[in-house]
Amino acid sequence: MSLFVPKFDETVIVRDADAEVIGDAPVAVKLLADSSASGGALSTVRVTLGEGADGARPHLHRNSAEMFFLLDGEARVLSGDEIVTAERGDLVIVPPHRAHAFAAAPGSRADLLIVIAPGVERFEYFRHLRRVRLGEVTPESLLEVQELYDNHFLRSDVWDGREG
Repeated sequence: MSLFVPKFDETVIVRDADAEVIGDAPVAVKLLADSSASGGALSTVRVTLGEGADGARPHLHRNSAEMFFLLDGEARVLSGDEIVTAERGDLVIVPPHRAHAFAAAPGSRADLLIVIAPGVERFEYFRHLRRVRLGEVTPESLLEVQELYDNHFLRSDVWDGREG
């Protein structure tokens, strides 16, 4: 087992008012710190979901774990073939190579802090998602950048069959 030691010299401080926000209700992503800011240690965003809104469809990361911390509300998180309901203060960590997805629980909103470690440059991925939403690029274009962002989409009958 090898130990990854990130290399960066300065404390990373991101002021709320300075953070770029992608989207708005019902899904907003606040870009906090990308991998380059932390010497590769992590990437972190804050995702705010309106009532019952989907955050991310099923996917996996080959080289990173993903952590979900519920700042407020209630979310459903797919991990493998299990859907867990997380509430305010709950923490869910999904290991590499495990299918996962997340959404606000039906009738609830969710505010999540999401950390990927080790980090991957992901800010441009979220900007790409915005371009898909605006019709500037096709949804299929995401398949072309899967390797770059270590974000590999897949199907999940468990997630597709969830109620609400």
